[in-house]
Amino acid sequence: MFSSKRYDHGTPEDIFKQLDREFHFTLDVCADRSNAMVKRFLTAREDGLRTSWTDQICWMNPPYGREIPKWISKALRESRSNNATVVCLVPARTDTNWFWDYCVNGEIRFIKGRLRFKGEKSSAPFPSMIVIFKPGENQKMGPQSKSSLEAY
Repeated sequence: MFSSKRYDHGTPEDIFKQLDREFHFTLDVCADRSNAMVKRFLTAREDGLRTSWTDQICWMNPPYGREIPKWISKALRESRSNNATVVCLVPARTDTNWFWDYCVNGEIRFIKGRLRFKGEKSSAPFPSMIVIFKPGENQKMGPQSKSSLEAY
């Protein structure tokens, strides 16, 4: 079972592969050598929150918990200011400020079912969603839902 002390959850390969076929990622912004999903990645040492993602197509499975608002805010800023496309895997927490402050500015795809994160024996105890921020498409217009992904 997932502990509240755990902030990193390995990306499920099936979800990543579906999205990579669509987006062709060039940068994993929250990774290390053991869990990077893209050949080029930023580790904690490179600090993705302080590094520019200019002109990249980014995969982001951020540290969960109190870190999520920082990463979602950064993803939105990078898409608006630095021409980055950012695809984010995050908990579907529609009751949070970060959802309403940032996520509603992107495309939201709710994932049907509960994800089983890489290396885990059971499914996550929370629902998940994909949030996509694209340059020039981020407007405050409310969530757009597309249920095109299913958890296995």
